[in-house]
Amino acid sequence: MTLLMLNPPTGYQQIPAHDGLAELLASAEDEVITMSTLAGPTFGPREVKHGVRYRAIFPDHARTTPTVGRHLGALSLAGVAVRTIPQVPMNAIVIDRSVAVLPADTTNGSIAVLRLTSVVVTALELFERIWPDAVPLADRDLPDEADLSLREQEMLRLLALGATDEVAAAHLNISVRTVRRMVAQIMNRLGARSRFQAGVKAADRGWLLERAS
Repeated sequence: MTLLMLNPPTGYQQIPAHDGLAELLASAEDEVITMSTLAGPTFGPREVKHGVRYRAIFPDHARTTPTVGRHLGALSLAGVAVRTIPQVPMNAIVIDRSVAVLPADTTNGSIAVLRLTSVVVTALELFERIWPDAVPLADRDLPDEADLSLREQEMLRLLALGATDEVAAAHLNISVRTVRRMVAQIMNRLGARSRFQAGVKAADRGWLLERAS
């Protein structure tokens, strides 16, 4: 969905997509939701902040597209609640229920930032209407060949060097609970019953080679 406004109202701003969106996401304090057709503004696991709730809806075919499937998997492992539906109605990101981000100009990749209550409420209501019927992305749905995110690689490297969960959490600027959740999810992906077995299997897949000293 592309937004066209000949006479932009108060509360409308058009900014560059990459840096502008990153700044908006960094300001999130409570919740970020997104509906993505895979053609509009989106965010990655690096933008996920501790203490902020994230929910995302993507089209079903994203699950079986290798590159996009890995992206969804990385978001899920970073703590984003990911769900899919047959067809996503629009591209939108809503931050803290007060700012809506929509595509603005596909020629230069800019985004429209709207603080208009009517726009924000409409996007939120649409999201909440389709969220219950969307299918959650489960661990078993992640591609077996999916690579680890940079955060996961660093976490495994730290744990392999003998760092405790607390030390790894402090280094990565995440909570201990998040570290343990990430470890559990990686163990599920590897089919490992212990951390030691997960380390062996991760090494067999080459997940630790790039960071090994």
